[in-house]
Amino acid sequence: MRCFKDEEYEKKGIEIVDDIYDCDILMGVKEVPISNLLGGKTYLFFSHTIKKQAHNQKLLAKILKKHAHLIDYEVLTDTKGKRLVAFGRYAGIVGAYNALWAYGKRYHTFKLRRAHQCFDLKDLKSEFSKIQLPAIKIVLTGGGRVGKGAMEILDGVGIKKVNPQEFLSQQFNQAVYTQLNSADYHIRISDSQFDRREFHKHPELYKSDFIKYARVADILIAGAFWSPEAPRLFTKKEMAAASFKIKIISDITCDIDGSVPSTMKSTTIDDPMFDYNPTTESIESPLSNPDHISVLAIDNLPCELPRSSSEEFGRDLIDKVLPSLLRKDEEAIIERATIAKNGKLSKRFAYLKEYAEVPLTV
Repeated sequence: MRCFKDEEYEKKGIEIVDDIYDCDILMGVKEVPISNLLGGKTYLFFSHTIKKQAHNQKLLAKILKKHAHLIDYEVLTDTKGKRLVAFGRYAGIVGAYNALWAYGKRYHTFKLRRAHQCFDLKDLKSEFSKIQLPAIKIVLTGGGRVGKGAMEILDGVGIKKVNPQEFLSQQFNQAVYTQLNSADYHIRISDSQFDRREFHKHPELYKSDFIKYARVADILIAGAFWSPEAPRLFTKKEMAAASFKIKIISDITCDIDGSVPSTMKSTTIDDPMFDYNPTTESIESPLSNPDHISVLAIDNLPCELPRSSSEEFGRDLIDKVLPSLLRKDEEAIIERATIAKNGKLSKRFAYLKEYAEVPLTV
């Protein structure tokens, strides 16, 4: 079921067709099923291949075999490296909202509609009046679109923002949150210092110092970008310690076995949450034991508010990308985002060569 009905398109004068073989450019959001890939077409979608994600090796291999042209939204940037289109804001909005939904459900303090049950963002915000929080502490990692989206919810609910030092050292008589950047929870292994430029270039030289926040926080909203070379926020051993206070994790990043080690699988909109048992390091049924940690790891969060997120994404696509795609690519916006063309990887993504060399059965 799509959020926009065929009739809505037809009212705008858009023709509804069943056959797309005569289309040169095919634009979607999620990965195209491998069996549906058409040769020689130009595709725009989130391919989830640039980190060498194992589940999409065959997808990239098939694109190369089909001589399709792949442009990935994730790497569409301006000349300064700023992303042009993204669902980050809505991932942050829904991820933060889901954390509060989970708190109310876990502790039986209030009941919220799920985000996907709301018509749009305005409707979702009408739920804020139901939220009654005790003096809990919420830690948010990440900035950019995701962080701002999460803050839009936390601020909208009326949760007070405090700085990291206050968060660690003070007690409050109301719910509070803090937003962390990389410098707040990473230290150089050699001397416990932090250099932002070095960290982004060589994250392997650093270790996480996040555990101090985990010992005072009740909810973690994880929205910071993570690369496999970077340290995890904490270890499974640290999660099993009595001092580990976090009981709800909304992992917006949804990197399996990534920055949040309890994200051992992704969840779905229909089945959004599982329990992580820190003693056995295993997944259990949601809300099955007060000693467990409730984990939300939905990998398509913006789909919970499809109308609002689609409208914003589409507007950015029309304004910032289509001129370069359909006319002259003067700023190399399309060139930089092209992963594959005519059966070959582009120079920028040549590092994916071995990754894409996988046997195909489809």
